[in-house]
Amino acid sequence: MTLHRKVAVVAAAMAATAALALSGCSAGGGESADALDGSQLLTIPREDMGTFDRNFNPFANPDFPMTHQAIYESMLIYNPADGSTTPWLATEWEVAPDSTGITYHLRDGVTWSDGEPLVAEDVVVSFDLQREVRGGFDYIESVTAVDPLTVQFDFNQPFSPALLDIGQQIIAPAHIWNEVDDPTKFANEEPVGTGPYTEVTNFQAQSFDLGKNPEYWQPEKQQIEGIRVLAFSGNDGANLAAANGDVDWAPQFIPNIDEAYVAKDPEHRFYWFPPTGSMINWQFNTTKAPFDDPDVRKALSMAVDREQVTSIGMQGYTAPADCTGLSGGYDTWRDESVVESCTWTERDLEGAGELLDAAGITLGADGTRVLPDGSPFAFDFSVGSTSSDWVSVGNVISQNLAELGVTVTVAAKDWGDVVAGYENGTFDSGIVWSAGAPTPYQFYRGVMSTETVKPVGEQTFDNYHRFGSADADALLAQFAAASDESTQHEVMDQLQALFAELAPVAPLFPGPEWGAASTERFTGWPTEDDPYATLSTRARTTVLVLTTLEPVVTD
Repeated sequence: MTLHRKVAVVAAAMAATAALALSGCSAGGGESADALDGSQLLTIPREDMGTFDRNFNPFANPDFPMTHQAIYESMLIYNPADGSTTPWLATEWEVAPDSTGITYHLRDGVTWSDGEPLVAEDVVVSFDLQREVRGGFDYIESVTAVDPLTVQFDFNQPFSPALLDIGQQIIAPAHIWNEVDDPTKFANEEPVGTGPYTEVTNFQAQSFDLGKNPEYWQPEKQQIEGIRVLAFSGNDGANLAAANGDVDWAPQFIPNIDEAYVAKDPEHRFYWFPPTGSMINWQFNTTKAPFDDPDVRKALSMAVDREQVTSIGMQGYTAPADCTGLSGGYDTWRDESVVESCTWTERDLEGAGELLDAAGITLGADGTRVLPDGSPFAFDFSVGSTSSDWVSVGNVISQNLAELGVTVTVAAKDWGDVVAGYENGTFDSGIVWSAGAPTPYQFYRGVMSTETVKPVGEQTFDNYHRFGSADADALLAQFAAASDESTQHEVMDQLQALFAELAPVAPLFPGPEWGAASTERFTGWPTEDDPYATLSTRARTTVLVLTTLEPVVTD
């Protein structure tokens, strides 16, 4: 589960912008914006990394900018913006009728950036490495290279979500990685990939450039010359660079974006925030009383004014969640009967108070709630201090809960400390970004499967709130075994109803896929009217954007 690390230091912003000015760089590096010859670099800020360490390891360091987007590719690409699946390194596939295996056929003629051919053994080694370094894919029994262009996956159980789960895993070259002694520590400073931009032409602590893959299998789609990524230690710096026109693509949270960004060049600048990201949840540590009581979790959720959360905390860029827990990327799965019958994601202070009273959490003479043992009902809301939007969300929740007599302290700390508390189970409550996948299976597995529950003190990377339901396990197994879509939808309806009954987490709002861009120097961006990809620099669809954009030429 990946948490966005956002917002921070104006001083760093000023320094970074000054560095651009001193180097004579406008967006893309060196050329004047009014004289474009097509050689300009696509310039992108990274708002959560103040400096870069040269490490393009796609397994141990998957979040490093452009590693999974420009350098390494997958067998297929699922686009949540329009629900389409695009064959990529694989051209076709066959799923076993009982969902116990899949065979992928690789694209003929694809070569790695060092000239070696892409072969099925590359897929075998990539999945071995993925499972060794980061875990997961427990349902895979074996991966076999049937022939140079055919790879077969056999499962130890039926698993219908596997097609896209496996198909979107990045593939790395076996002839490189078989020579690596420790894949967890290999920095991979000179990456070899099949992606469109693999060549590290310049690398500094606060910026690096990627040039064209000389062996790319779609050379006609390498219209842009290359990519420049700039480091910023928070949103403030990245937002200033965007406002000043120093970057072409701004994939971070920008407050008041119409005025702060678009209005400075309305002819060229735009944004698009589809609600296809993962659900943003308020999670409670269910190993601690009274968070182990679903009625208490529902009461706390009912005290939250999600209209305020989304309008104040999120600048109106998204909408309140319902108690299916499903984000906008899963609209085709949503059971409206659950939405209509469930009310614990709607504000109801009176109803919330009644639930707390029934749980023995009563209102004292001073207007605050006390637990059955007489101690105050007070706890922390953990959030990264650099995430200004999420800190604002926490402040709204704290104010909302005060009206219920519950004291919620917004504990804004370094993200490393916050995540450590999540992983080892010492936190009270906090904001979290749920697992994302093409179907809701992974979401529900991550929030209420006993298979994802680890004891307090044992590190976990999923289900931080440590909640599990045997009923959820049974339904998830039914979904995984279902090979027809109608059965899958029936089971998914039951999972939504179970989620609404148990309230394992309190969904707040679907995470927007942040994206703002300018057509001044590049054209061909995805938009709401042309959603061939999301406008994100960190999504699986980013490579679709990189292979669609064209540079503007003015001389």
